[in-house]
Amino acid sequence: MTSFEGVIGPSWRESTPWWAPEVRAPAGAPNVLLVVLDDVGFAQLGCYGSDIATPVMDRLAAEGVRLANFHTTSLCSPTRACLLTGRNHHTVGMGRIADLAIGFPGHNGMIGREHGFASEILAANGYLPIAVGKWHLTPEDQTHMAADRSSWPVGRGFQRWYGFHGGETHQFVPTLFEDNHWVPPPAGPGDGYHLSEDLADRTISYLAELRAVDADSPFFAYLAFGACHSPHHAPPEWIERYAGHFDGGWDRWRETTFARQLELGVMPPGTELSPRPPWVPAWDELDPEDQRVAARFMECFAGFLSHADAQIGRVIQFIEQGLGELENTMVIVVSDNGASSEGGRNGSINDARTWNGIPAGRKELRARLEEIGTASTHNNYPWGWTMAGNTPFRRWKREVHEGGIADPCIVCWPGGLDAEPSAVRHQYAHAIDVLPTILDAIGVDAPEALGGVPQSPIEGRSFLPVLRDGQAPPTRTTQYYEMLGSRAIYHDGWKAVTFKPLGGLYDDGLDPDAPFDDDRWELYHVAVDPAEVHDLAETEPDQLADLVERWWAEAEAHQVLPLDNRPLAALEAPRPSRIRERQRYVYFPHTAPVPEAVSVQVRNRNHVMAVEVTVEPGRDPSGVLLAQGSVLGGWTLYLLGGVLRYEHNVAGAQRHRVLGEHPPLPPGRHRLGFEYTKTAEFAGIGRLYVDDRLAGEGELPFTTPARFSIAGSGLTCGYEVGPAVSLDYEAPFRFTGTIHRAVIDVGGDPYRDLRAELAAILSSQ
Repeated sequence: MTSFEGVIGPSWRESTPWWAPEVRAPAGAPNVLLVVLDDVGFAQLGCYGSDIATPVMDRLAAEGVRLANFHTTSLCSPTRACLLTGRNHHTVGMGRIADLAIGFPGHNGMIGREHGFASEILAANGYLPIAVGKWHLTPEDQTHMAADRSSWPVGRGFQRWYGFHGGETHQFVPTLFEDNHWVPPPAGPGDGYHLSEDLADRTISYLAELRAVDADSPFFAYLAFGACHSPHHAPPEWIERYAGHFDGGWDRWRETTFARQLELGVMPPGTELSPRPPWVPAWDELDPEDQRVAARFMECFAGFLSHADAQIGRVIQFIEQGLGELENTMVIVVSDNGASSEGGRNGSINDARTWNGIPAGRKELRARLEEIGTASTHNNYPWGWTMAGNTPFRRWKREVHEGGIADPCIVCWPGGLDAEPSAVRHQYAHAIDVLPTILDAIGVDAPEALGGVPQSPIEGRSFLPVLRDGQAPPTRTTQYYEMLGSRAIYHDGWKAVTFKPLGGLYDDGLDPDAPFDDDRWELYHVAVDPAEVHDLAETEPDQLADLVERWWAEAEAHQVLPLDNRPLAALEAPRPSRIRERQRYVYFPHTAPVPEAVSVQVRNRNHVMAVEVTVEPGRDPSGVLLAQGSVLGGWTLYLLGGVLRYEHNVAGAQRHRVLGEHPPLPPGRHRLGFEYTKTAEFAGIGRLYVDDRLAGEGELPFTTPARFSIAGSGLTCGYEVGPAVSLDYEAPFRFTGTIHRAVIDVGGDPYRDLRAELAAILSSQ
């Protein structure tokens, strides 16, 4: 036997090996499942008064606690920042949507390392964090394959992530990412695919994979559905469950829902129903055909929500029966803001239509009634249903009256709350209080530093005492609000609020350019008037003055200032980007889609495309060469039966094609091209070239003014994500030959319609 004593000496016999202790969660610490719904109003869950079937969430409410006075920020990215950091949205730089960031600390759209995420804090305390679903805490221009991933979920403490960036995505053909890379959907619409089911599948899979290795460490699962943000897509059979259900209209639905809210106790006795605003038509004023269209929009929403509820149920069932861990799992279900009004007065069959200046009119909506809710639409209900979804409150998402900020919050922890069945709590709470409540339940303190970075103070307060005892005093007595110039403050049962318009949306006579000092503040005693029916500004001037003064103090403390309701300013002076504009863009086949924010910008601009290909002998040369967008809008250059074609799809409203007039391509190497020459605003001539010879020409009388996609569809080479831009084929329609490379040359400055871009961003939140 060889001896090493002569080499290392005898001292090793006297040494004791030592390993740094592994981080362990406190004994008995619960798992945490945080479910975030999107654009679901206060009144849209069954346990909050709705007649939409949500049996899983109703069961959680029956076995747990409903908060009837829970609040958010009125927009999704800011609320998610509050939920995951425990700080106010301006404190962490998410004062508005990341895509409308401006160069001030409270509005820069980037959450610094000094504001630790729940995933980072819990991982440092022995938890296994996973994220599934919507993120929307990374600016769009940083969601590509050349991006710095530091603001992506895996860059902020989650071990795994499967989901989508941005405010919304197509529910049948989503733009998906896993961990730090793009992935195609696992199936297509023809296979019965739906994103909500996929997210539930992936959550179950991740939890199973964790437990296959680590049977002891608690998990933190952040499950953020696309439901119920537009597009309101659901499997057809779920929509059919609600056929005729909403034919009575939004006024009657609102009244019956309010009656149930009083009966359930989610609204205290004496609450009054806020009046229907003048810009929302009475249901009985609509023509019968328009009533049917409006009812169909709501049927799609209801099917979407009930279907999502069933997917939550699958996850809960796996935790309960598969893992046997539901007893010690803290389940929290919230919505990120009030119901959305982006569908407008009549509803929208494609949200991209509005901001391209070609909204679908009543006649078209009637003609396409049965298409609403299918893969070829991006449907969003009319704001009469928005009003109803926020019953009994005033206004809606993006505004800071209660309709925008009062939201459902259900907490169920079978082994940890010991609350009375179907408990309802009316103490005030806010999204920033969720993380402190989780930490309180676990029994750990917020860290002073994470990864060597000193941490900012957690601004939320645990409402765990309120969950356990209905007589406990509220843990939050003051909370400010600001969103795109609208402001509010709550203090000890009183609320001051002022609405600041972004434009002439409602014909209410308000001037969006009026000085902030001229804005009229309203005053409500929300402790007895939670629906903001009785404005006491004239009769209680001292109370109002005190609240307004408090608002200014809170604004200064939390980086709210400067006030700015001019979101166009964010587009005129965007965040600096390392991705520079250039004249030539080169793309290669079968790579990840390139987001529109960082792809070549060909709208309303002269450009030339050239694609070098090889056609294989004995194969029909067909497939997509280059494409951008989807059935909801975009363009595609493709071969069909060996013949070159180009199609421009204007937001699903108009289709203009240029057809090649040449024999099918023979085998061999070829250079295929398309040239667009602008002849007028949004119009031009398209020319096709095969081996540098003119092969087809046609007029494009109207092209896309503002943006091709708002649902994440990017630019692809050699295939299309879908649903397909053209009706000539079905995605992915991969090119059957070989693409060597594709080059797009553009001339002149890129065209920008800032107002249209603004509308696009706002409609996608």
